[in-house]
Amino acid sequence: MKYVDEYRTADAAKRYAEAIARAVTRPWTIMEVCGGQTHAIVRFGLDQMLPPGLSLLHGPGCPVCVTPAAAIDQAIAVAMTPGAILCSFGDMVRVPGTGGSLLDARARGGDVRVLYSPLDALAVARAAPEREVVFFAVGFETTAPATAMLVLQAERAGLRNLSLLVSHVLVPPAIEAILAAPDNRVQGFLAAGHVCTVMGVEAYGPIARNRRVPIVVTGFEPLDLLQGIHMCVRQLEAGRCEVENQYSRTVRPEGNPAARRAVDTVFEIVTVSWRGIGAIAQSGLALSRDYTAFDARGRFALQKPIAAEDPICIAGDVLRGRRLPHQCPAYAVRCTPDHPLGAPMVSSEGACAAYFRYRDGAAAARAVQG
Repeated sequence: MKYVDEYRTADAAKRYAEAIARAVTRPWTIMEVCGGQTHAIVRFGLDQMLPPGLSLLHGPGCPVCVTPAAAIDQAIAVAMTPGAILCSFGDMVRVPGTGGSLLDARARGGDVRVLYSPLDALAVARAAPEREVVFFAVGFETTAPATAMLVLQAERAGLRNLSLLVSHVLVPPAIEAILAAPDNRVQGFLAAGHVCTVMGVEAYGPIARNRRVPIVVTGFEPLDLLQGIHMCVRQLEAGRCEVENQYSRTVRPEGNPAARRAVDTVFEIVTVSWRGIGAIAQSGLALSRDYTAFDARGRFALQKPIAAEDPICIAGDVLRGRRLPHQCPAYAVRCTPDHPLGAPMVSSEGACAAYFRYRDGAAAARAVQG
């Protein structure tokens, strides 16, 4: 497959691994931020190609994983409201809140519909003008522009029966929070290329300078990741702390100005909670004052429920890079993709799901079941 196979060449991967090994003179720990990167690393065994002492940790870059259970509970409350239609991305319908998932709500009679794009909610609202349509807006900088366009187009069309349950989060504040933790072990980052395609790279400059950490904007194919790791290691070994762009075939320094303008028009930055992590200052988006009429929380008078995680699940530690999925006592025993406890096992981009799928998780689960 042209334009994909070129980034999966085994000989080139081996040469990068050898270059990384030659560059490493002491132990280093690097975190990849995006769940898509985590899956590529585990699927292609890239972490097993690295020299001893060079460790990869998996970050909180899976939008489904970090959406709070309280937000899912609110989405379920909307879905169970007579006359309401709850629209969501497909990954979200299986993620458990405190009282089940959106899939469970649909089984109980709630009208839950899966969309491929936020803009599809416009058609749902036009087709059912007598009903309240709510779009469950989750994700990072990558999906926020499409949500902003949904609001702008709904306003332009004069749709009064459409609102949003917004749970968007931002990547740079999460990186800041990880670095500020007293037990932080991360010394370098591979930043998600698709996020920077929208936001650009300038937001990472102050983090790299002030926190003394190299950040390499990286793609998602094996050679992208190995080259990004090599660039990060070279900075670490040289004592440099800069932002470098491995994914220059897609990422421009300024990002996508039109997408950024749409987001800046519709949203304001607020402090929000991340699932398994807790509140992170100025790390989320909420509808700005001019667009509060589209806020489903106000329209449905939604209360903020108190959400508790299963105490055995260490999803929060996995998302913060403190522990690896297989170090969880529930991994492949009580927690599997068919019966997940934590969101990293539910999401197709979750680190726990990656380990289960590409390592020995399935075999371990079969052994437990006898």
